[in-house]
Amino acid sequence: MPARNDAAPLPIRLRDYAPPPWRVVQAELDFELGIDASEVGARLHLARDPAQDAPLRLDGEELELLAIALDGAPLPAGRWRYADGVLEVDGARDGSVLETRVRVRPAENTALEGLYLSGSREAGFLLTQCEAEGFRRITFFPDRPDVLARFTVTLRADRARFPVLLAGGNPDGAGELPGGRHWARFVDPHPKPSYLFALVAGRLEKIERDYRTADGRAVKLAIWSEADAIGRCRYALGALERAMRWDEETYGRNYDLDVFHVVATHDFNMGAMENKGLNIFNAKYLLADPDTTTDDEYRAVEAVVAHEYFHNWSGNRVTCRDWFQLSLKEGLTVFREQQFSARMNSPALKRIEDVALLRRAQFPEDAGPLAHPVRPAEYREINNFYTATVYEKGAELVRMLAGRLGEAGFRRGMDLYFARHDGRAATLEDFLAALGEANGLDLSPYLAWYAQAGTPRLTARGRHDAAARTYTLTLAQHTPPTPGQPDKRPLPIPVKLALFDRAGRMLPLRLDGQTSAASTERVVVLAQAEQDFVFRGVDAPPVPSLLRGFSAPVILECDYAPEELALLLAHDPDGFNRWEAGQQLALRAYAALRDGGGEAAVEGWCAALAALFDDAALDPALLADLLTPPGEIELAEREREVDPARIHALRQELQRRLAAALGGERLERHHRKLAADAGAQPDAAAQARRRLKRRVLELLALHDPAAALPLAQRQYESAAGMTDRLAALAVLVRHEAPQALNALAAFRARHAQDPLALDKWFAVQAQIPGEPALARVRALEADPAFTLKNPNRVRALLGSYASGNPSGFHRADGAGYRLLAERLAQLDALNPQVAARLATAFNGWQRLEPVRREQARQALAALAGHGALSRNLAEIVGHLLPA
Repeated sequence: MPARNDAAPLPIRLRDYAPPPWRVVQAELDFELGIDASEVGARLHLARDPAQDAPLRLDGEELELLAIALDGAPLPAGRWRYADGVLEVDGARDGSVLETRVRVRPAENTALEGLYLSGSREAGFLLTQCEAEGFRRITFFPDRPDVLARFTVTLRADRARFPVLLAGGNPDGAGELPGGRHWARFVDPHPKPSYLFALVAGRLEKIERDYRTADGRAVKLAIWSEADAIGRCRYALGALERAMRWDEETYGRNYDLDVFHVVATHDFNMGAMENKGLNIFNAKYLLADPDTTTDDEYRAVEAVVAHEYFHNWSGNRVTCRDWFQLSLKEGLTVFREQQFSARMNSPALKRIEDVALLRRAQFPEDAGPLAHPVRPAEYREINNFYTATVYEKGAELVRMLAGRLGEAGFRRGMDLYFARHDGRAATLEDFLAALGEANGLDLSPYLAWYAQAGTPRLTARGRHDAAARTYTLTLAQHTPPTPGQPDKRPLPIPVKLALFDRAGRMLPLRLDGQTSAASTERVVVLAQAEQDFVFRGVDAPPVPSLLRGFSAPVILECDYAPEELALLLAHDPDGFNRWEAGQQLALRAYAALRDGGGEAAVEGWCAALAALFDDAALDPALLADLLTPPGEIELAEREREVDPARIHALRQELQRRLAAALGGERLERHHRKLAADAGAQPDAAAQARRRLKRRVLELLALHDPAAALPLAQRQYESAAGMTDRLAALAVLVRHEAPQALNALAAFRARHAQDPLALDKWFAVQAQIPGEPALARVRALEADPAFTLKNPNRVRALLGSYASGNPSGFHRADGAGYRLLAERLAQLDALNPQVAARLATAFNGWQRLEPVRREQARQALAALAGHGALSRNLAEIVGHLLPA
């Protein structure tokens, strides 16, 4: 069997794309399933592109070839060659049928790509993960997304060990075989690329429900998991029904098979996978109940279930031509997921949540050595491009287009896109063309957003002319250089805006030359480096509310006076911009503490929030977010030289000032009032109260630990659900309270058999701020429940430490960097995908202050010199530490 090919691959470039010389029209796969070894037979019905003269080449990695035949005749050794992950076959013609039989070894597959074992040999089950290039680890195939075939899959296995056999498509028969074995066949009538192939085999239980689509199809919905978790799948099943109905109503998209299977596993590199008719989920995004699941996780389960279902059209029925178009399915589907989640919950809070994630994860990516366009010009390892840029920034670009077209116009464009490209592999150009043609617009200028890395800086300044009764808004844009792209061109930036008078009332907007009726909100598009927008009939200097709803993924720089931000915080009906005004006030207060610029900014921020604290009409969840200043990662992005320990200390002091302004008695009274509602109901109102209760407790602990820590202990002991329990535990642990050890022991005992709850136990300790975190992480690595073989456990401990605890990870002595580098080398030998993603915690190291910068460089250099890195990890390290 060929060894893992980790030689540095040549770059794959968008400009070199060519259609496949060979396609597979029909794929007939036959599996003899076993844990140590499985055999895969494949009959591929081939079609040749007459315009290309190229031999038949199929992808295949770590496959043991047992037999090969062409058109019914076994092939002698001289007619085929298998080396470096490619099988080349002589003599194939249009219409030929290639038959191969290979052996793979699921139990040895720690990379969790292709066919592998989830769980133990005794109790685990077999499953597959094929995106992006995992199918080549199952059988020989042209493993690229623009080769769409119809699949027929037959599974055979021991019935006692594998009583459940599932594959994508519709069931097409099942039966018994001699020797206690059985078989099942599945046929998918829809052509699909190989990355959407899936199978599952093992001891699983299910819950199911009948569903009838809007166009009348009867569908059997089933969620599968191991027996001890099946009772926690009901919320996900309800979320699936809600998502299906929403997609029918909002986009006119109906499901198209007779069954829809969803399977949960604890061993998965990603969040979930949208395989046609057989979605496979990381259990973290499927299992839910009040005792083990936080409110944030409930919303995540609903969102991810919806996301994978929405892929049935935006990704499956219409797939991407090549992996450069990855955001065509992912960015678009994230946007659809965000729309759904906003409808199911609070639109304003969902928008705040999405933008906060963008700023925390994608803006730093855009500002560092790992910056890349939403559609990169080249890549070496495609698994390294499943990034916040492709997903979250990609979703923001779709949102811009939807905002430009309006709800009805965007629906017209999506209808045309789905109708035109159904059953085909499409490009971003196809997507923009459909949206534009349906609305009589040329949207091609927006392609520049997909080709250009970096976050644009949008500056705004206003000028009021009292005599002319005009207000001139000048907008300008600039995008800093990024690796490989020193020069940037202007982009079309939609800016949704409103103007307020000094009493907090929205003004009617009439642009110079406008003849239609005035409205109080509109969108202007900045298409040049700088433009003026003149509004008429403005009697006094207004307060502009810009980028409402975060209408474009940019950094806004506007010289607001503090009282103007306070006015928007108090009066803006746009929930996002109200929150944003509070964030800007907090940033100014932080800068004043950092630079010694006086107390006015700090007092102004605190006073503005204190005035809102007892507003009974304010959504408690929004108040909780208003009381939370920007995080340490976002604050670091605004520093020339980053000292994470100092940032942490300043942010803590800022929060102490806020807590003092609110007053300990007031905070404690508010917490007791919220604690009176001790239920664990999952409805939005109850979630909002718990969110505010957590924030109030955090502030009280900073202001008066003697009062807060006993409250936290009582909240932990009396908590009706995981949200309150984990919030209290976090306060106790991060303040190193005497009660923390007992609470941690109780949590561990209560959830000893629940992997997802134990992940929280590891994560909450990994986020102890400052230098004590490293010793705790090292101790937890020795815990019997920790293993590098499980991606969720790795992310819970090492990911929470390296990516979620800046003051703990970025120690001045470099010990955090050395720990991560050592673990990355170990993890890389097991699971290159997870190692490469974890390595991105080093992003931005060049901007650290000199002592930490040198320590990070040395750790990266040691990792780069390891000599046996996978191509996944080697590519990331190469970007982080260029020669």
